Amino acid sequence: NFSYIETDVRYPASNFTCRRTARGFLVEFPIEDDCHVFGFGLQLKQFDHRGRKLRLDVNADPVTNNGESHAPVPFFVTNKGYGMYFDTARYAEFTCGKPKNTASRTLAEGGAADNTDDLYAVRTESGAVMSALIPAAQGVDVYVIEGDTITDIVKQYNMLAGGGCDVPEWGLGTLYRCYTGWNSEQIKKTADYFRDNDIPCSIIGLEPGWQTHAYSCTYKWSDRYPDPKGFIDYLRERGFHVNLWEHAFTHPDSPIHDDIAPYSGDYLVWGGVVPDFATPEARKIFADYQRKALVELGVDGFKLDECDSSDNTGSWSFPLHAEFPSGLDGEQYHSLFGTLYAKTILDALGDTPTLSEIRQMGALGAPYPFVLYSDLYDHKDFLRGVANSGFSGILWTPEFRDAPDRDVCIRRVQAIVFSVQCLINAWYYDGIPWGGHGCEDEVRKLLKLREKLIPMLKKAFEDYHTTGKPPVRALVMDYTDDAETYKIDNQWLFCDDLLVAPIAAGTGDERDVYLPTAEKWVDYFTGEPVESGWHHVNTKGIPVYKRV
Repeated sequence: NFSYIETDVRYPASNFTCRRTARGFLVEFPIEDDCHVFGFGLQLKQFDHRGRKLRLDVNADPVTNNGESHAPVPFFVTNKGYGMYFDTARYAEFTCGKPKNTASRTLAEGGAADNTDDLYAVRTESGAVMSALIPAAQGVDVYVIEGDTITDIVKQYNMLAGGGCDVPEWGLGTLYRCYTGWNSEQIKKTADYFRDNDIPCSIIGLEPGWQTHAYSCTYKWSDRYPDPKGFIDYLRERGFHVNLWEHAFTHPDSPIHDDIAPYSGDYLVWGGVVPDFATPEARKIFADYQRKALVELGVDGFKLDECDSSDNTGSWSFPLHAEFPSGLDGEQYHSLFGTLYAKTILDALGDTPTLSEIRQMGALGAPYPFVLYSDLYDHKDFLRGVANSGFSGILWTPEFRDAPDRDVCIRRVQAIVFSVQCLINAWYYDGIPWGGHGCEDEVRKLLKLREKLIPMLKKAFEDYHTTGKPPVRALVMDYTDDAETYKIDNQWLFCDDLLVAPIAAGTGDERDVYLPTAEKWVDYFTGEPVESGWHHVNTKGIPVYKRV
């Protein structure tokens, strides 16, 4: 079925051909020779997908640009005034522009090559069609969304989902996740360190060590926390919010195990059952316990881990043929797991506002106040993730964990300051990650800059909530007619007026920066005018510009 958001149709339904095949349901449609294709969720390895094949498998730690992601989304946008959402929980396969056999004698570009890079380079071929193959399906609903810019298209997609998430102002401050091996007294000392040294921090996060058993989870406090209420009260009295790590695989020693087991899948993960959050029974059992045991104690944030899949990291999760009481199979549940888990935790939180974290979020995810993170750590990939996330109605943080030296530390912190969530995830670092590098003053200054940006970011989230406009966007989203932006995957627009061009950690102090020619720009820090176009910059700071 083809449903149009606008009546002034630019991409007519007659362009589509559909048929059932032995592999599923196939949709084919032509694209223009100068069409560029963006989106498909959190794609860390690729920006423009023209000419590529992507299979939207849910997988942690993708190693190449084949479509795998822990947050794939069957939605793409183009520079030609249209985007498409395919309403499926299957692992859809998209081929983003290949010519069909029409008995034409038109010659393709390319030819002999003396190196493999040229031989196997992606080629933009004329007369290409895109295709979407939906496994095991008898049909699919396709939404064609049109607009003058990619931002216009994405706004409509996000409003189709219900609008962007509403977040509390405190959720936009610094979140510091503590070393998993610490006890309550060590974490209280860390909280005191932030306050005593005038380093901004709004949220303290606890990692797996807070539970008696974490893989799978009991959701019970370990003996490292003999007085959970007193511990949380101590943090709250000092102005901190509290965020707890967990995942949904439920250990036999959990108080909810026996009740939730009948509403779980037919495979175990790490010896725990997998609750079927597509059933109201599992959602209620899980949410009621989380509310009474944790939220009512003062917890107002969660890090929902391991709700993706694991083919690249030990194959610990359930198989695609797993069966669930709701009727979903493992493939569908992998695609929906994060969203259903987020819904369940929001049930537990009730009226308590949050900006939390999650490892998997799929289609129509904009209304959920959860930010994606990754177990990967390549900084160039992380910067690409920031630019890519805005295409697909998801939020992403290029979190900081640790660094081998002060320069890398500062570069990492610079990037998180200008992202949707300022996350320092020191879960495996027994100490403060900048403590040994002599750059506490620089980190303090950067986190104070983040504090200054919070009102601007809060306003951008309010706009996200009411209009669907993402608070962080790739340059091509607003400047869709500017071909210079089509390959820029390491700069982004922050809120309405700022252009951020971080220097990737470990690459020195130089980079090229592009300022779109449709605007006038000033240096954000000095107010000095800067000409539009390409610039080569050399700085220890982070290049940021304001459009005026």
